[in-house]
Amino acid sequence: MIHHGSCHCGRIRYEVEGEVDSALACNCSICSRKGSLLWFVPRDKLRLLTPEDAASTYVFNKHVINHRFCPTCGIHPYAEGVAPGGAKMAAINLRTLEDFDLESVPVKHYDGRAA
Repeated sequence: MIHHGSCHCGRIRYEVEGEVDSALACNCSICSRKGSLLWFVPRDKLRLLTPEDAASTYVFNKHVINHRFCPTCGIHPYAEGVAPGGAKMAAINLRTLEDFDLESVPVKHYDGRAA
């Protein structure tokens, strides 16, 4: 299934392919402030519909995750990183998907503060 998403102002638009079977809520210092519900997919399943440079990037701590956000409206639609096995991954903020029922997926809680 193809899902479409965007930041609030539409400067960043994307589509992502896959079945959303769960969401992850992390309590690390950035995720707890953003309030994201994350869905992880291989990076090649995320296709940007706007230029990549439309998004700004924030990195912190170990500098291994590129937190992508809109410099206009501030919304964080996705992040990019590498899975422990070496595969390029995207963390989709499910709250930025269009016409998606967040109540339809179970939420797993991850203790990112302890990681």
